[in-house]
Amino acid sequence: MLPEAVAYAGIAGLAPQHAVVAAIVGCLTYSVFGRSRFAIVSPTSSSAAILAATMAALPGSSADKMALVSVIVALTGLLFATASLLRLGNLAGFISRPVLRGFALGLAITIIIRQLPAVTGVDIPATDIVHQLAALFAALPQWNAASVTVGLVALAALLLLRQVPFLPGAFLVLCAGILASRLLDLSSHGVAVVGPLSIALTWPSWSLIQWSQLRQLVPYTLPLVLILFAESWGTIRSLSLRHGESVTANRELLALGAANIASAVAQGMPVGAGFSAGSAAEAAGAESRMTAFIAAVGLAILVIVGAGLVESLPQPVLAAVVIAALAHALDPRPFLRLWKLKHDIFIALAAAVGVIAFGVVNGITIAVALSLAALLHKLSTPYVATLGRLGQGHDFVDITRHADARPIPGISIWRPAQPLFFANADAILTETAARIGQDQTVRAIIVSLEESFDLDSTALDALLEFDALARAQNKRVQYARVHDRVRDLIALAAPALLSYLSYSVDDAVAAVSNQDLPCPRPEPFNDDRL
Repeated sequence: MLPEAVAYAGIAGLAPQHAVVAAIVGCLTYSVFGRSRFAIVSPTSSSAAILAATMAALPGSSADKMALVSVIVALTGLLFATASLLRLGNLAGFISRPVLRGFALGLAITIIIRQLPAVTGVDIPATDIVHQLAALFAALPQWNAASVTVGLVALAALLLLRQVPFLPGAFLVLCAGILASRLLDLSSHGVAVVGPLSIALTWPSWSLIQWSQLRQLVPYTLPLVLILFAESWGTIRSLSLRHGESVTANRELLALGAANIASAVAQGMPVGAGFSAGSAAEAAGAESRMTAFIAAVGLAILVIVGAGLVESLPQPVLAAVVIAALAHALDPRPFLRLWKLKHDIFIALAAAVGVIAFGVVNGITIAVALSLAALLHKLSTPYVATLGRLGQGHDFVDITRHADARPIPGISIWRPAQPLFFANADAILTETAARIGQDQTVRAIIVSLEESFDLDSTALDALLEFDALARAQNKRVQYARVHDRVRDLIALAAPALLSYLSYSVDDAVAAVSNQDLPCPRPEPFNDDRL
């Protein structure tokens, strides 16, 4: 927790104590409200990156910005708590896993590039990634050889120590960095060090905060809440499922809200349950929520006792810790899997490119928008399967995918592949009607509504118009696999159709085969009835 806290504070451009205090109070608060024994609620790389983008966009002095950081963290906590009271735990589903993978890749690349000035020992303005890389290579003659050497040695040591998982590699490298800094007097060779570390609280000047500044914080706070919860819930859920632990999203929302409010009071950074810290708790054999409590107490003791030593920690070593911690996000295997599945690969890459090209907040906004657009495109693209009987049984499947399926003579059976709703109902049912009209041998039509759990009024109107059109051509129409909620809606809008609803395709086939009833004249849809 200590190396991550100091490193993430560096990412956000804050003094290390703001991350250390956040880790301490975050874990203490979560141990009271949370339910996962593996969650270590502390600053995360994604929240640090979003906070860094916010700090860069806000005007004012460092003291003014620190006051605004406290407001951001408090707003984050309040939004978490409000979402818990409104039972909005499923909001994390709006950020799909491919988007998160792309976000993690883009964020990792961004953060790693941001760490290169600390490794090279040159001061590069924090602009966009392309210009920062160009400025970094332009300053190649000014690179500090001692700083580069320290950073590379630390990075190599971290990667090697990963082969020995029972050793705390990052902590050992930090200790070695402090020892080397004192023995070799690295600061006299131009190697930057962390400097004084204190956990004393310094209250900001709230009177300096203006309403216009608060309005600027909202576009950064909402993505921060979404990312923190998606990352935290993903960590908590995956570790809990692995060990048979019961957790609920709304309870975790409340715990994260309380932890962030406590962090705001302590002048800390935004906190969440990061995967690396959660995995460390799992590896240590966590048995209860006291794990987070004991970790917080241990970190506090470590900082109080060893604060003087941390002052000598070389900045290139911290940069190496950050780079090594993010190296796993550069793994191409998740993207190769998406490419192999031919699903969501472009959304994942768009998230990565968006974060790199447009920044953290804009990048994740673009990725989520693309994800929702892809979902709407998929739902609104009409695909209607023609069904046939499989063998002599009661199963009906898509004829184009099953060569042994046979159509029923004189009966046309159709199944929309997507749920019917306002954006696709007209297109799907219009295509179905057109295809039915091309076959003059069809005397009966069956439409399977198994994908439609419910219908909105637009989809209902389209269905009734389709029904009227088919019956005007003197064809029998039967509906199969009709869910109860759809039945209730049809009972209100067109009760005459209730006798033409079946629970299975086989029942619908029997209904149109064994009966020769006149076509009903359904009552027109009436808004007042609903």
